[in-house]
Formats: sequence, C-alpha cells, structure tokens
Amino acid sequence: MKYLSECSLSTIINQIKQGSITPEKLIEGLYDKLDKGDSTIHAFLPEKGRRKRLHNDIKELYERFPDPKDRPVLFGIPIGVKDIFRVDGFEIKAGSRFPAGEFEGKEAASVTRLKDAGAIILGKTVTTEFAYFQPGATRNPHNPNHTPGGSSSGSAAAVAAGFCPLAIGTQTIGSITRPAAYCGVFGFKPSTGRIPNDGLIPFSLTADQIGFFIQDFDSIHTVSSVLCNDWKTGTYLANQKPVIGIPKGRYIKQASETILKGFNKKIEQIRNSGYSMIEVPVFENIDEINSMHKDMISYEFARVHKDWYSQYKELYSLHSKKLIENGNSVTEDSYKKAKAGIIILRDHLSTIMKREGIDIWISPSATSLPPKGLTSTGDPAMSLPWTYAGMPTLSIPIGEINSLPHGLQIAGEFEEDEELLIFSKSLSMI
Repeated sequence: MKYLSECSLSTIINQIKQGSITPEKLIEGLYDKLDKGDSTIHAFLPEKGRRKRLHNDIKELYERFPDPKDRPVLFGIPIGVKDIFRVDGFEIKAGSRFPAGEFEGKEAASVTRLKDAGAIILGKTVTTEFAYFQPGATRNPHNPNHTPGGSSSGSAAAVAAGFCPLAIGTQTIGSITRPAAYCGVFGFKPSTGRIPNDGLIPFSLTADQIGFFIQDFDSIHTVSSVLCNDWKTGTYLANQKPVIGIPKGRYIKQASETILKGFNKKIEQIRNSGYSMIEVPVFENIDEINSMHKDMISYEFARVHKDWYSQYKELYSLHSKKLIENGNSVTEDSYKKAKAGIIILRDHLSTIMKREGIDIWISPSATSLPPKGLTSTGDPAMSLPWTYAGMPTLSIPIGEINSLPHGLQIAGEFEEDEELLIFSKSLSMI
C-alpha cells in the first residue's frame, strides 16, 4: 500500500534510537503537516497552544527518562487518542454537545501505558457521538468527499494522512476495522479483555474493545506489547503459512459486488502463493447474530446514558436517541440471551476451526468502499460477528478500487492474538 504521506512507526522508532531524528524535530515536522492538512481532514480536535504544549511534553519526557540507554520503546512518539478516552490535561466530550467537564475522571489505563512507554499525546482525535453513528467532521484523506468510517474516524484518518504514526480507538461493532479499510491503514483489535477498558466513556461494557491504527505491520507487535495484558514476545516473526478459512453463505453476501470482486481477486493471489484455503459455511444465522448484538449493545448503551439522557436529552443526536429507545425496549430475557450468545458463537467458531484445521479466517473488512458524503460512516456488518465473539481481528490494506482503499479482515482464535499476527505477516506482503 502506498501511503499519502509515509509515517511508519518502526522507521521513526529506529531513527530516534539512532539519533538521526530527535523528538523535537519529529514533532516540528508532524505539527507542520498537521497544521497544513488538518484544516481539510479534521482528524484532530482543535487545541490552542498545541505546539508549545508538545515541546513542554518533550522536555518533561527527557526529565523522566534522562538516560538514553534506558528510554522506553515509544520514547518521543506522538500519538492520536480518540476522544472517548480520558487523558490527563485534556477535555473529553466523546463527540457530543455536552458541557465541558461532564465526563472527567481518571485517565484510561491504556493511555497511561502508552505514556509510560514514552509516547506523547499529539492530540485528541474526532469520534462519532458516543462512538455510535452520528458522524463528526472528519473526512477521508484519500478523497475528502468520502467518509473515513467510524466511530474511530479521526484516529484512522490521522494515521492515513501521516499526521502521526500511531492512533488508538475502540470497536463495539466495526469501529477499528472499517475505518482502517476506508482509510487504507492497518487496524488491529485484540481479543476482548486483552487491553483494559477503564477510563473510557463506555458504549457497551461487554462489547467495547480497544484497538489501534498504524501504517506498518511490524509495529503492530511493538504497540501490542505495550497495550495488551500478558503479551507473548519472541515468535511473531515466524514465517508460517496458515490454513485459511473463508466464510461461505449469507454473511459474506452482505458485501457489495465491487468489494466481493476485489476480495475474490485477493483470494486468488493468496492461493497462488501456496496457501491452503477452505470455504466453510459459517454465520448461517447472521440475522440472529446481528439482532442479538444490537440488543446487547443498545441495552447497555441505554443504561450507561440513563442519568445523562434524563438531564441532556435535547443534546443527543437522533442516532443516539433511537439507540437509547431501542435499548429501553429490550427485555431482560433478550439481553441475557444476547450475552449468552457470545460464548455459544465463540465456541462454535472454535469447534469449526479445530475440525477443519483452520488457523485464521479472511473476509472483506467492510461491505463497500467508503460511501460518498459525510452523512453516513458506512456499514459495520463484516466486523460485527467477530466483534460479538470477542475474537482478535486485523484489517490490512490491500489496494484501491476507483481510487478508494479497501481492506482484508483477518480473524483469529479467541485470545490467540499473537498467533494471529504470526499468521498474518506473510499475508500482509502479498
């Protein structure tokens, strides 16, 4: 994938280690790029005095890590943070019209982990309202007349535009995978629970999963080792060819003809590279899966927002109001069924993988190319069952159709995130 502006995390880490670039020079270059380009893209929330604040942050970073030999892996790396994460010193509004200060609280553990690894907060990135479907101002860097996807719109666009080498977001339905595909970058969402969710403005306490965007494959391991609990290192570069499962049936047919044509072309390229591939009927009850997932997340969204909604109802968008109303209509029995369905689906997929000898699944990252206009963030249907089951997924950029990016979604076994990266590395180079 040729990027609009190269901003490889692994390259920058090596440059800082070797002394060929300093954090100060890096920040100046990225700030100039941001200052020039974000008036069109709107990936970041406005911030007065950003340049001065960043240089103060770098000074404090040197004071915290004075010995170059003991500096952590992300030392001096500027990152974008979706505005549903609490970050010390930054306002949080979660893409809403709420008054300032309503969501204040302790900093997200994921953000603290990144800071402890040496990262600097370049800024807060735009999110859809409460990480649902009401779009923000962000535009697709490849074509500003098209959506970047959502809800992690600003984070994906920031990395695609080269404003920063790393940005974090969340996925409750498809908010890492779809924006990654639409913006033409890597989007990694580990298994449910691998990254702690505290310090977020929650959408669904059950389904929310933190992930991140990046331009180069090799850095995924580096960032995961910082963010994820109990990350296993040392084997991710192994060059193994996995057995690949391809979902067959109604799930895959949710994708458009254009996307399926590009997906089938990629399948042929992979097959011609010597991989074993198996088509398997899966998600045959996709309508029920979609319905249970919606019941669960809307039920939980309504309860998260119960007090806020009673006080600020007029400030909510129509999208969020409808979700709350839907959540309030979900019965306790339907909610319990939806929660139980997670383990049923996860176990079902695991059984199929063991029976067929499948290591990973591949499918399109999105049902379509990025829709034109900013009124919709696109359809998350291709991500939904994997997110519902809590399985790790990686979206890799696989080129462009009509000058717009699309992606390949790779899903692995639950809590086998490291193995997913092992098996995905060679695919990312085809």
